[in-house]
Amino acid sequence: MHLVVVGIFLALSTLCSSLDNGLVRTPPMGWMTWERYRCNINCKIDPENCIGELLIKNIADKMVDSGWRDLGYVYISIDDCWSLKKRDSNGRLQPDPDRFPSGIKALADYIHARGLKIGIYADMGNFTCGGYPGTTLDTIKIDADTFASWEVDMLKFDGCYSNSTEKALGYPKMSAALNATGRPILYSCSWPAYEGGLPPKVNYTLLGEICNMWRNYDDIQDSWASVLDIIEWFADNQDALQPAAGPGRWNDPDMLIVGNFGLSYDQSKSQLAIWAMMAAPLIMSNDLRTISEDAKELLQNRLMIAINQDPLGKQGKRIAKSGSLEVWVRELVDEQYAVAVLNKGTDGLPKRFTTSLALLNITKSTFGYKLFDVFDKEFLRTVKPETAFDMSINPSGVVMLFVRPATGRRHHHL
Repeated sequence: MHLVVVGIFLALSTLCSSLDNGLVRTPPMGWMTWERYRCNINCKIDPENCIGELLIKNIADKMVDSGWRDLGYVYISIDDCWSLKKRDSNGRLQPDPDRFPSGIKALADYIHARGLKIGIYADMGNFTCGGYPGTTLDTIKIDADTFASWEVDMLKFDGCYSNSTEKALGYPKMSAALNATGRPILYSCSWPAYEGGLPPKVNYTLLGEICNMWRNYDDIQDSWASVLDIIEWFADNQDALQPAAGPGRWNDPDMLIVGNFGLSYDQSKSQLAIWAMMAAPLIMSNDLRTISEDAKELLQNRLMIAINQDPLGKQGKRIAKSGSLEVWVRELVDEQYAVAVLNKGTDGLPKRFTTSLALLNITKSTFGYKLFDVFDKEFLRTVKPETAFDMSINPSGVVMLFVRPATGRRHHHL
């Protein structure tokens, strides 16, 4: 079976060439229903929180009115459970008319009128993960054409209820079908998450040619344990994953849960810091209507966003571990860097950590570097590469630094 799948990979990689839609040269930012709202379809009892056009419109309005759109959070994506349990008489997917009475095209118009982009969900398989109609190999073209006719801007293509061979055929085929519509549609592939996330079963060269982003690992849950598990998996496997990412093609460690129920303030900083270090999509799944000011301020931190959106598009790496501490470094444009020191410990006492830029292999500027604390929003000091400096990192917290040469051009985001 493995040889068959490899053969399919090779055949399709020559057949399908490249997605080449010009999209997401920096990681996409936005909002998605799944983690926070799951498959809540009970609109009679819970009309404001069910998967339907009222929720989507309310969130879209908040994204504009509360400043999210202007910071780059522009995709608003409907996950599973939006459709009826059967296709229409022409074989097309159709939204549930009770929950989406205006239809998806009208909802797309509403979202586009607010300067936002709309995303939708489908599944490469007989059924979606929630049990709704899937996209089989023979319905890929009609589904791509349907989404394009609705003026959808993003497709998350999941992988429940299909086997490895069907996925190896279907994911590239959907890429070609989306390209053929002539509409630029961000293509988010869940394929690697269903194949263990790692080579040789996952061909990241091919993925970079056919997908804009891809889920590598398990679904995120609303807990620090889940966030930490994802961080550790990406760090432990970074040598295979990090080279695959770049402008137009991103590893996706899953949604931001900041503003929900499971993370403390420090843990919220930690998720944001490491997602920014990993050049990950910043796709929130929370309730923007009731989000706390603290969570909103973290998610709208301009320097964190600028680091995440750095146009070099180079994913950062964990370069050292010391007890419960991890040190991450990301190279940015103009010889700038981001540094994050994560404290995985929960033993109550903040950890002291002393380092120098030379130890982090940041040495090019003979004039030294300016250090900025990303979350405290303050300039700290100018240091030479060999100068030691220390910091204190709270339990399950992070210290994130932006490092800029003391002379030369300013970062274009600042």
